[in-house]
Parts: sequence; C-alpha cells; structure tokens
Amino acid sequence: MPRLVDQISKVLIIAYQESTQVLEAALVKEGFECEVVRQVDREELRGSSPSYLCMLNHQRAWRQAAEAEQSTLIVEADFVPVEGIGKLPVPYDSDDQKVGIAWLYTCASQVYSVSERGYARGFSTAMVAYILTPQSAGALVEMVEEIRTTSGANAYTTWDSEVEGFLRARQFRNYIPFRNYGEHGGRPNPEHRQNGLSSVHRADVLYGKLAFLPPYAVQPDGRGSQFQLLTARLQARLKGIARLVRGRFLRFKIVRTSSVPGRLIGFALRRQLSFWL
Repeated sequence: MPRLVDQISKVLIIAYQESTQVLEAALVKEGFECEVVRQVDREELRGSSPSYLCMLNHQRAWRQAAEAEQSTLIVEADFVPVEGIGKLPVPYDSDDQKVGIAWLYTCASQVYSVSERGYARGFSTAMVAYILTPQSAGALVEMVEEIRTTSGANAYTTWDSEVEGFLRARQFRNYIPFRNYGEHGGRPNPEHRQNGLSSVHRADVLYGKLAFLPPYAVQPDGRGSQFQLLTARLQARLKGIARLVRGRFLRFKIVRTSSVPGRLIGFALRRQLSFWL
C-alpha cells in the first residue's frame, strides 16, 4: 500500500491564534512539507458565527488544494498525529480517480462498504484531519457558496456534516480510515454545547502512540497530565466500542443488504482490536 507521505503534496495547517510549532515539527519530522493557513479578522465578517468563520478558513485551504498537483492533507491546529504517521498507508485506493474526501480522523463515523482491498467508504463529521484531491477540493469551494446563500454568515451551521453528502451527490467516493491517524487535542467547544451537540469528541481508536501530549492533557501551568490523557483516551475507546455494539458505526441495515456482510463485520471488529488507548 502507498505510504501517506508519498501521496501528499503538502500539509495545510488551519489555525486562528493557536501555536502550531509542535505540530509542524512533528509533521516535518515525518517528511511532510507544511504551511499554516491562519484566519484573518476582517471587518465585514464581524458578527459572523465561529462555525462560519471556521468554514471560511477551511475554504482558503480548499482553494489551495484545488491548485495542487497531488492530494493535500488538511489538519486543524489541535490535531495530534500518531508517531510514524508518514509511513502509514493512505486510507483509500490510490487508483480511484473519484476520491472525494478521505478522513484521517473521524467523528460519528459510519462504514457503508469495504472493498476487496480493504478500503472503507463511509461517512464522518469533524474536519480535524482529512485528505482532498484537487477535484474534490474545488467542489467543496462551491459548497461554501451554497451554505452562505441558504444559512447566512451569522447562523450556527453543522457544515462539516454536509461534506460527505455534498461530494457523494457529485459522484465522488469518500473514505474512512481503518483506525485514526491522530487525536483531536482540542478542549470542549462551547458553541457546540450551546447548539445541543456534544462539546467534546476524541478518536475512538488510534493507529499508535501520539507524537506529543494533546492540549486537553496540559494543565494551565504548562505541566502535562498523563492521568487526563489516559482518562480521555479510555472514555473514547469505550464510546467507540459502544457505538459498534449499538450499530452506530456499522448499521444493521447495511449488513443485511450487503452482498459481503462478513467483510463489513470483519472490518468493524478488527479496527477495535487494538491495545492502544
């Protein structure tokens, strides 16, 4: 399988005021070329919702990705990669000419199908870490214009949950990873809580050890807390297993209607058989 680092033209790190030095260093060590895309405050956007501003920052990255020769990896500033991320395989069939989005970090993910070669197509929300082709990046630029027209700049929108459906409607194929290539290191998001959504989401299962301590496990005085890390990771693992048992990751209807149900079940079970928290 092709290595991730060999399939990516550049890593774009989306940030506002966060420090990205540790993340950049970890990615450069893996052989990636990195560029930081920082949100710029503009007078005409004053009063816009944080979710809308976040989408605009992603759109800036999408415009760059649409001009690239290869696929682009886009990560948010609070992404914490696993060690050896560059050597991990890409989560999609590199021969597929209609790759839309390939998530490296998933939230509320679902698997729709698994190919003979083991690549899983499915759904996820949260844009913490993902890969776009030049073609799919160009398509997502148009999605922003649709959301601006229908919802406006001031409303809270779950635009990240619309990405998969938008691309699928345009005949792109979207992929979820066997396991997560890193963790969402961010602290609770108050905007999510205010709109009735969970304020915290973490990787349900990781490919390996994290390259550095996530921000959520760092005390206000700068000291790291292994207890906070272990607690958060244990909760995430248990939640992931619960989603599997309850038919949230692999829907029972998908299994019943699949021509290869054993392949789907095997993928779903094997991904959770990991000793990494």
